[in-house]
Amino acid sequence: MSTPHDPPPLAEKLRRWLEWAVQTGASDLHVVVGHPPVIRMHGDLTALPEPAVTEEEAEPLLLSACPHDALTRLQAQKNADFSFECDVDGRTARFRATLFLAGGNTGGCFRVIPDKIPDLAWAGFPLAVAEKIAALRDGLVILTGATGSGKTTTLAMIVNRLNRAGGYRIITAEEPVEYQFPREPNSVVTQREVGPDVLTFSDGLKYGLRQDPDVILVGEIRDRETAQMALSAAETGHLVFSTLHTRDAKGAITRFPDLFPPDAQSAVRAQLAMSLRAIVSQRLLPGVNKTEKRHLALEVMWNTHPIASAIRTNKIESIDNYIQTGRDEGMFTFDESVKQLLRAGKITRAVAEQNVRDVTYLK
Repeated sequence: MSTPHDPPPLAEKLRRWLEWAVQTGASDLHVVVGHPPVIRMHGDLTALPEPAVTEEEAEPLLLSACPHDALTRLQAQKNADFSFECDVDGRTARFRATLFLAGGNTGGCFRVIPDKIPDLAWAGFPLAVAEKIAALRDGLVILTGATGSGKTTTLAMIVNRLNRAGGYRIITAEEPVEYQFPREPNSVVTQREVGPDVLTFSDGLKYGLRQDPDVILVGEIRDRETAQMALSAAETGHLVFSTLHTRDAKGAITRFPDLFPPDAQSAVRAQLAMSLRAIVSQRLLPGVNKTEKRHLALEVMWNTHPIASAIRTNKIESIDNYIQTGRDEGMFTFDESVKQLLRAGKITRAVAEQNVRDVTYLK
């Protein structure tokens, strides 16, 4: 029985394109007026052998995937993020959708969500780093990187380790919910989607703190209220995971206080120096074989005493040096990670040179 909140039936043409994306192993499907449908595979865009999307068909096509509450947000805010499911080859596939207006026309991007949380080895994420993060009892862990760099996947893999270990009450606030955590003995997970379940990330944090959590995952820190709530939760004995859109660890340390008024930034840096545990920055680099998945390059920073002091005193320029010299504490730079990928024959020298600060480091 349908309800007023159910979306209309998914348009057959859109279903066919989504099936194409899933079957080819694409990460995204783009539907934009004036272009044929385009998929992204291993970082590269490829047009499907279909006619260009017309103005007349774009809106009904895209809105066929849109739940009622997301349609309301699209009409009010000109943008809407949501997740949905459809049948592909006899099984249920999940997608994260972003609908938007451009030139008066509706456009959409659909991210294919894997049906299960990947394992660390498949993702190329170091087991030792994941184990060290999962062993933390409290504090703030920040994942940074560009859109599409795998931040959500990394957070899901680490939080699911805690879920499987048992004994954790885990609460998330996501926009939208992507990976769904499986039920495990002696753990309780509540995943709340911004929009349908909770109004904002900061509300997800505020009301989450009243639900006896051990671990809180907040999809993104993008405003002052969310940043303050994340710090407060980390200070009061909770393990908090979130993301920031910055290039590297140093950028995250600069960006966090910038969310606050100038007269509050000194106090925020002091709080951050106390509550921060680690920053992991990610990039996905194209491999030697363009038909295979991209390779993960990382920068890992642990909040040691020298780094905490640098954060507190706003001597951010020294952070890079501390990461370079902090190998014994488990830290490493993008340059080191890229060099290892090059040595392993996973990426080309051209790609390596584009992703290091100092090309001579590769010699």
